[in-house]
Amino acid sequence: MRFLIGLWVLAFSCAGVSVTAAEPRQILLVLTNHAQLGDTGVATGFFLSEAAHPWEVFRKAGYAVTLASPRGGFAPVDPKSFKLDDPANASFWREYGGKVEGVDGVAKTRALAELKPEAYAAVFFAGGHGAMWDFPNNPEIARLSAGIYERGGVVGSVCHGPAALVGVKLADGTPLVSGRQVAVFSNAEEAAVKLTSVVPFLLADELARAGAKPVVGADFQENAVRDGRLVTGQNPASATKAARLLVEALTSVAAEKP
Repeated sequence: MRFLIGLWVLAFSCAGVSVTAAEPRQILLVLTNHAQLGDTGVATGFFLSEAAHPWEVFRKAGYAVTLASPRGGFAPVDPKSFKLDDPANASFWREYGGKVEGVDGVAKTRALAELKPEAYAAVFFAGGHGAMWDFPNNPEIARLSAGIYERGGVVGSVCHGPAALVGVKLADGTPLVSGRQVAVFSNAEEAAVKLTSVVPFLLADELARAGAKPVVGADFQENAVRDGRLVTGQNPASATKAARLLVEALTSVAAEKP
């Protein structure tokens, strides 16, 4: 069979027909492994709807989704977000949910170190306060994000998920967010949930220092922006819109290819 396929490729190549591998129809959905708010002892993790709603959008658009996390394995759900009366949350939970030592979360995720950027059309980072600890300046996140982006793919995130963009640089050393519009959990929202002094830094300020142009909407209301192949959303209410903008960006990328 391999011999016959090789002859087929050779025949088309000799006839002047370009033969390329199929474009990836995979989206990488990354969750945090971090389960505690600093040294407070208060549980955190990823925000369930910020994974479930994008997952639903991606699946409906015809994309396969790979769940991953910085370390791989168990990814904890922020208890505040564990609401299964939401249909998307419930569907996601039936597919991936489980418990480890009494903690609700995604039972198994892929470790970022074992993944290759060329396998994915896009990467999307779900939020939840846990992301503030294990997403920023993570070398595997930086490798995959820059790799996907520089191959013409799309990078997306929502709420605290854009913490993944902290420290991501392109091949020429330019921060991925430099000169780009970004929507992230705002300073006012962080103050409203009384975690300003708990998180390691204020995300909007940190991205602004890297050259991003924060786009701030009303507290806890939908606000998502697309700047080329970079898509970001401000808060949980923005997860669905951010996911739709990511699919829109992928559609634009596909239309631009010869």
